[in-house]
Amino acid sequence: MSTPYLTRRTQLETYFDRTAVEAWSRLTSDAPVSKIRATVRAGRDAMRATLVEWLPADLTGLRLLDAGCGTGALAVEAARRGATVTAIDVSPTLVGLARERLPEIPGPGSVDFKVGDMLDPWLGRFDHVVAMDSLIHYQAPDIVRALAELSLRTEGSLVFTVAPRTALLTLMHAAGKLFPKADRAPAIVPITEGGLRRRIAREPVLERFSVGRTRRVNSGFYLSNAVELTRIRPPSPTAGGGVRA
Repeated sequence: MSTPYLTRRTQLETYFDRTAVEAWSRLTSDAPVSKIRATVRAGRDAMRATLVEWLPADLTGLRLLDAGCGTGALAVEAARRGATVTAIDVSPTLVGLARERLPEIPGPGSVDFKVGDMLDPWLGRFDHVVAMDSLIHYQAPDIVRALAELSLRTEGSLVFTVAPRTALLTLMHAAGKLFPKADRAPAIVPITEGGLRRRIAREPVLERFSVGRTRRVNSGFYLSNAVELTRIRPPSPTAGGGVRA
């Protein structure tokens, strides 16, 4: 990956491990939070529900990568539906919280929390990959390169989020500079859905994937766009009337 990707990854690790540990611990729990954080919490809950909804209802026997797992809420939901989840994040602190909060999961599902880079090829192959709000901090070229890397190890779908480029989001981030640092998130990079689609279409590694469903979640100070990439299956040999004698 590019130098900007590696630089941003290091910045995110520092932010979540030093600057915002307490804020994110409260945000991702049931603890009382400020009105600003309450809108973010509600938005994240809605987005997580969307991404999980796009996965198969029964994940038994399937491997799922939670790329940028944070404190593990999505990973737990997937495991409860039977998935074998590898959940990875660059922040040792967030992964530590995720391990502490991991409930007992009945059935065949499981979660293995790891600290590291979501693009590490040694993580293995997966049936589905979810990257909720972990790519929103990167430039569009790095987002597409990351998707290309992940696609090489994905048999089914890639579902992820990006920050939509809107006048409202620009205004919100300008206004956000007026708030205390504890209420600020790391800098995100708004991009247009049309621009993202064109970049995906031009990426040779992603030629076997197509953009499927998209959905925007807007909740106060949370604004994010979900995107689904699905693998294009080759036509059946018998399609179109079968084999002629």
